[in-house]
Amino acid sequence: MRRRCFLKSLAAAQAAGVVPISLLLPREASAQQRGGMTAADPFKPSEGANNPMGVGQGIHPGRVAWSRDASATSWDGTTGHWWDDANTDQKVVHRMASRLLQNLTGRTNGKQAWDALFRSFNISRKSGGSGYRPGERIAIKLNCNQDRSPEWGIAAPGGRPGAVPNGLPSPHAVVALVTQLIEVAAVRGEDILIYDVTGIRNVGQPVLTRIRWNSNREFQAVKFLAGTDYDLGGRMSPVPDMANPIRFSKGELPAGYLPRQVTEAKYMINMALLRPHGMAGVTLTAKNHFGSVHFPNDGGWSPRILHDSVLRTQPMGSYNALVDLVGHRHLGGKTMLYVLDGLYTAEHNEGSVFQWASFNDHWASSMLMSQDPLAIDSVALDLLRSEPRATQVRGNADNYLHEAAQASKPPSGTVYNPDGGGTLASLGVHEHWDNATSRKYSRNLGRKEGIELVAEA
Repeated sequence: MRRRCFLKSLAAAQAAGVVPISLLLPREASAQQRGGMTAADPFKPSEGANNPMGVGQGIHPGRVAWSRDASATSWDGTTGHWWDDANTDQKVVHRMASRLLQNLTGRTNGKQAWDALFRSFNISRKSGGSGYRPGERIAIKLNCNQDRSPEWGIAAPGGRPGAVPNGLPSPHAVVALVTQLIEVAAVRGEDILIYDVTGIRNVGQPVLTRIRWNSNREFQAVKFLAGTDYDLGGRMSPVPDMANPIRFSKGELPAGYLPRQVTEAKYMINMALLRPHGMAGVTLTAKNHFGSVHFPNDGGWSPRILHDSVLRTQPMGSYNALVDLVGHRHLGGKTMLYVLDGLYTAEHNEGSVFQWASFNDHWASSMLMSQDPLAIDSVALDLLRSEPRATQVRGNADNYLHEAAQASKPPSGTVYNPDGGGTLASLGVHEHWDNATSRKYSRNLGRKEGIELVAEA
């Protein structure tokens, strides 16, 4: 990296209120390293198994589709990088994405599945029953938390010593989603926006170049929005939309703002990562929007001011800022599909990818989809808490799920009204499965409420 660019990136980090990675470690972890307080206990559900709360969302309410195919991932852990083409089978990932969409919607082919998703979204938002129309933008939110330097897998300046920041979005999973949109759903490339706008985060070259490699002009027209482009070219910069604030329901938190390029979109696809988190316990679809927010007087394009409101050490029945994000009309309110990329999962938000003991010492090799933001995060939490090596799934990691499922009357007593449109209703359904062997949720057991897991694993 040229000296000029290096200094530019440091200046951008300071201006954006981004702090070194070492300062973003969870408070209890940092204290433990100094011999202070004990870390949060391993996660244990407070309400037991098959005790659903909230209202299921989607064509099939509360349905989550999960696909696991070990043949998708073949990295030996040392040769090259996990994201290299030699270590991920793109054809298998394409097949996984296609099957997930059909299993989620109950349709027999991809075109029908996408049409059903668009129509279901529009009907639920009382905007008619039409499908996608050219000119309607679709914003795809990735979790690029570890993408903080010009080269993937290289630590950013000020990073934690010894850190291997390779817990990144799978380029092959992103390509599979974009290919579905363009080649199956007939979405124009110019209507697709892929983004993460926090501080010095980028949407890295492995994602951009794999999409650009396709000679189809629709793939060439896909747009990218990032906090920093690192002089690599091809990415837009975010512009805050000051007319559409997020008014967090905890009084001392300032109003936040979103990129205008996102508020102008009609649809959103929340494509998050399946992984633990050293501060919140898990980082799934809800926390993905930490990469969407701007605070003019409190860090700029940085979620730092929200950290204390999502800690896994907070008691159950506490306010959680994730509920305001999921419930805001320009975030969860316009999300037509939730996706979890779990092909290669990281041990936590600042860690490296790891093989799962519960999957015979292989990679997670998984993808999940749902129309219900709480159902998909609930299933992901159950998968993670059942994996012995996912040691950061601790404390009250599901507090936000309880709050969001009961958003109209949450355990904390908070009045959640993030966009001024009125108190939120239930944002979805939450429960925990019966056990890690049978993986049955209430609807799998023949009940009328709760989650339904449709698994090809």
